[in-house]
Amino acid sequence: MRTVLLPLLACAALAQPQYDLLLKGGTVIDGKNKISAVRDVAIKDGKIAAVAPYIDTTKALKVAAVAGLYVTPGLVDIHVHVYAGTGMRGAYSGDNSVYPDGHTFRSGVTTVVDAGSSGWRSFPDFKDRVIDRSKTRVLALLNIVGKGMGGGAIEQDVSDMDAKATSDQAMKYRDTVVGVKTAHFQGPEWVAVERAVEAGNLAKIPVMVDFGTFRPERPHPDLVLKKLRPGDIYTHTFLAWVPMLDDQNRVRQYLFDAQKRGVFFDVGHGGGSFVWRHAARAVKQGFLPNSISTDLHITSMNAGMKDMLNVMSKFLNLGMSLDDVIVRSTWNPASEIKRTDLGHLSVGAPADIAVLRLEKGDFGFVDVYGARMKGNQRLTCELTLRDGLVVYDFNGLTREDWDKLGNYEVQTDARWDGTLGAVRNRNRKK
Repeated sequence: MRTVLLPLLACAALAQPQYDLLLKGGTVIDGKNKISAVRDVAIKDGKIAAVAPYIDTTKALKVAAVAGLYVTPGLVDIHVHVYAGTGMRGAYSGDNSVYPDGHTFRSGVTTVVDAGSSGWRSFPDFKDRVIDRSKTRVLALLNIVGKGMGGGAIEQDVSDMDAKATSDQAMKYRDTVVGVKTAHFQGPEWVAVERAVEAGNLAKIPVMVDFGTFRPERPHPDLVLKKLRPGDIYTHTFLAWVPMLDDQNRVRQYLFDAQKRGVFFDVGHGGGSFVWRHAARAVKQGFLPNSISTDLHITSMNAGMKDMLNVMSKFLNLGMSLDDVIVRSTWNPASEIKRTDLGHLSVGAPADIAVLRLEKGDFGFVDVYGARMKGNQRLTCELTLRDGLVVYDFNGLTREDWDKLGNYEVQTDARWDGTLGAVRNRNRKK
């Protein structure tokens, strides 16, 4: 028996496809690896298996033709609010947040960072309620306020800004907690920023600052030139209250100096933090955001922000190149949060992939004050993969035509499909 079975097993092994899914003929944009060219991308066991000018289609279980489309790393949005379901009214640690899976994959986003909705006291509940239940990869910045972003007096409670407790929680959950956040502070003191930076030093993680109320006692230039460390992140870069422009509408030198010393400037569009009069002039004068993010929440998603691709499209229409926009939505934000396993298509990396279409036409984009800018290009999502699984497929690029299937049943094939079920042709006789 052994002399018969072994050759049969060897033949079966040889017949197994080398790859689970092959994306064929798309233009790959991968900032880390400096690729901007037509490439085939092969996936195996949830990882990037090969990126090459040509990969034989016979080596793949499934082939998706993506010629004319752009294949990028899964988008990394480092400013969202997804601590939903707590029942807190009017709070980002509650009703102002959204569940991530309904908003991410359809926009090519595979990783989000909740920006301070929870603090060290509430993070375990956030982890159980949202993070551990989401198909989206959800990471977190811990609010320096222990109770998190509960609004009102909760966020002004200096006695609950505990650097040691925050750093301890961050180190306990270091696979998920990627930084510290301070936001919405209204007082004249530097205490919120200073304690956030103290926690960052203790845990050796970056700090993101939403500066809250701008006050003369704590000038914005001092924040980015003195208080923040190289590697820290200032979000809401194009907020109207940022003293960005001088009397001649020139970008102030302190912003270039802060960026040069290593402070990262993040978009954080949100419902109130992006105005054309700043963004258009800054981009034209060469002051570009290091990372593009949404500040996704219930208000912003239905106003001028809408979603990640809409924000990215704004910067395209302001004159940034597609390669620049993609790197600021993938590799740059992943690097800022020190998750360099993400945001690129290197062999062996998680197969988080967005397949995007660049549409041409007459479009309009709105800032947080309702001012419109006309544009002629817009990004849309065709296909999203998370760890090699198809989690969004707008036009059925990974599907077979129904009239070619004959008799069939729906099965799930975990090698390439996570949610929709792989259609397998049975060709059964009636």
